Amino acid sequence: MIGDLLPDAVVTEVAYDDPPEARLEPAEAEAVAQAVAKRRREFTTVRHCARTALTRLGVPYRPLVPGQRGAPSWPDGVVGSLTHCDGFRAAAVARADDLASVGIDAEPALPLPDGVLDVIGLPDERKRIAELLAEHPDTPWDRILFSAKESVYKAWFPLTGLFLDFSEADLVLSPDGSFTARLLVPGPTVGDRRVEGFDGRWTVRDGLLATAIAVAR
Repeated sequence: MIGDLLPDAVVTEVAYDDPPEARLEPAEAEAVAQAVAKRRREFTTVRHCARTALTRLGVPYRPLVPGQRGAPSWPDGVVGSLTHCDGFRAAAVARADDLASVGIDAEPALPLPDGVLDVIGLPDERKRIAELLAEHPDTPWDRILFSAKESVYKAWFPLTGLFLDFSEADLVLSPDGSFTARLLVPGPTVGDRRVEGFDGRWTVRDGLLATAIAVAR
């Protein structure tokens, strides 16, 4: 599901439950020692996915301890992203020589709770969501917007180390499974170019939706 949204340079691994062989390194276990059981299971399984993906990429695993704003600390020379929701966990990793950053997010394919779109959506975004719902009423466009903004943040943060508010990127969703995000604040420099926005993809399948962004090196 996630892999279909990303280029071949990205290795992905997903899980739809919590396998009994999933385990944490001591530093990882310490990071969630006080968390509730559900959080510990999600944390453990998504790192199991990361371990498997990194092995397939040919990179030794090291503890993915949450760092600034909860972002995982990837091995040197690797970019990646993690996501989890009820019934789904996923990791996406790539070599930093191939991509500058990756952002993925997964959500239940359900409309957002009342009032959330007003918080996360810009006026123009809310107008476009209403138009999409009129044309395609069975698609949870508001939740796709939320997920896409999460992927934008996950792609942005490794490049800047800065917070990005929901209001600081203007997203346009397309029924063809793509989306664009225009940054409303100065973007990072990657190589010799200024990043002014991101291009991403989305999908809805089997009660879940996913969004993903890969930023070229």
